[in-house]
Amino acid sequence: MGVKSSGSGSLGGVEYAVLYLFQVWNMPFCTCFMLDKLSIKRLNNGPSDPRRPKLRHRPQRPKDPCKRKSEMAIANILKAVILGVILTLTAPSGKGWAQEPVTLISGDITLNGTLVLADGQTLSDGIILLTHGTLAHNGMETIQGLQSVLEERGISTLAITLGLGISDRTGFYDCTIPSRHLHQDGVAEIGQWLAWLKDQGAQDITIMGHSRGGNQTAWFAAENANAGFSRVILLAPMLGDPVKQAAGYEARYGQPLAGLLSKAQDMVAAGKGDDLMAVPGLLYCKDTRASAAAFVSYYAPEPRRDTATLLPVIAQPVLVIGGTADQVVTGLQAAVAPLSDDENLTLVMIEDADHSFLDFSAEDVADAIEEFVKG
Repeated sequence: MGVKSSGSGSLGGVEYAVLYLFQVWNMPFCTCFMLDKLSIKRLNNGPSDPRRPKLRHRPQRPKDPCKRKSEMAIANILKAVILGVILTLTAPSGKGWAQEPVTLISGDITLNGTLVLADGQTLSDGIILLTHGTLAHNGMETIQGLQSVLEERGISTLAITLGLGISDRTGFYDCTIPSRHLHQDGVAEIGQWLAWLKDQGAQDITIMGHSRGGNQTAWFAAENANAGFSRVILLAPMLGDPVKQAAGYEARYGQPLAGLLSKAQDMVAAGKGDDLMAVPGLLYCKDTRASAAAFVSYYAPEPRRDTATLLPVIAQPVLVIGGTADQVVTGLQAAVAPLSDDENLTLVMIEDADHSFLDFSAEDVADAIEEFVKG
């Protein structure tokens, strides 16, 4: 297994150039030519990224060039050139950030996805099938951000919204609706979307998931080695520690998990798994109702809900990405470390990234994915 560490994200070349040009544009021409140096730093006023050369502007010697008509003419020409460059850099290229909604019929419900093809690419050029985390959707900031930065790198994506038992679901799950969905439902839907992509002519398919979606992706990969995907990417995938889960449930909802789980398991054993029970909480839903089967699927001990146990079983190359500041999925590096001899597995830790992987962290994630997918 290769273990890598990636620094916090940095401005891309286009962003550096645009910021620089706007600063020059807003300076008096005579002043900008007398600057000794100009170094563009991060927008957050943090230190310059050592990986990128500083942008400098070389000084001119005339003391007062603004008084000379010829130099003013040059200034106007340069401003026109600068404006043209800005428009070129900021204009969308080809398809650009074009999102196409797609649907899939699964039983009696409609599943939604968002397809983003990189400029000049088709499904036959390769694509990433991307699954969100707990009770989320494909329009959440983490997922949309990933689609955007990957498209910039020429990587197409299909981000899906898991149905969670609701037809045509959009947005975060509505906790007023009783939960009948199962953790395993997401595993099955990943397989359905993979089949859909293949039917559309997609090739070189990578399956990827974030958080709980990462575990569901790993679960699918471990049990469907011949399903026709090329590689697996797991972004802060869920780990399954029953002790931590029980402690977390009681801390969040104020009741021990054991008694509720025992009741739900008894109902399932009695053939009443579809019956609803009032619970203080299910996942992120407080004071809600859930079927006994749903409660068991999310809280009963199940080794496959621990992503670390699935990694040795996956036949395809696997990239695991974590954040050093992640407070949701903790201990990822320690959990994966015992698998360090597996050459099929690569772990990348993003410095200062939390569980959402936004902004600069998204750029670092995309860089790791690009290297993994394109080699």
